[in-house]
Amino acid sequence: MAAPLRTPRSSWIEQGLRSLGVGGPDAVRIEKLAQALGVSKGGFYWHFQDREALLGEMLDAWERVMIDEVIERVEAGGGDARAKLRRLSRLAGSGDELVKIDLAIRDWARRDKAVARRLRRIDNRRMDYMRSLFRDFCGDDDEVEVRCLLLLALWIGNDLIAADHGPRTRADVVKRVLRRLES
Repeated sequence: MAAPLRTPRSSWIEQGLRSLGVGGPDAVRIEKLAQALGVSKGGFYWHFQDREALLGEMLDAWERVMIDEVIERVEAGGGDARAKLRRLSRLAGSGDELVKIDLAIRDWARRDKAVARRLRRIDNRRMDYMRSLFRDFCGDDDEVEVRCLLLLALWIGNDLIAADHGPRTRADVVKRVLRRLES
């Protein structure tokens, strides 16, 4: 008789991140995750000591996806700093689910100091990478810092802003902002 298949650890983490993006950290409940995965909650304990362990691994996974994998993809495409910034902007602006998770983690960080420290480290890593790109064609450190902050604010805040842009679409305005930052 074959051994029973276990739900992979990664499935629990991915479902946890989806739940986080929809309902924040309170939505990440073992029983609800098991239900969404169509398994018993007992399988959870093969992989994680408790819910806190899952939450920590979810943050680790989110950091890998949002920082390490993005940088790898940007760098793999080659090109100069401007080309990398364009690729970075496309990647950062894609994926509604990732935006929801990012915003949920930011909200969570307002109530949890450990998550706030993690978020600060991640945002600092984002800023460091952008600084390395902007410095390639912008020699003024103050201007580099301004461009990095504007680009990060655009990624994070774009989905929170409900303003209209007259005859222009949001996508058109964002393209203009990106061209301005790259000039």
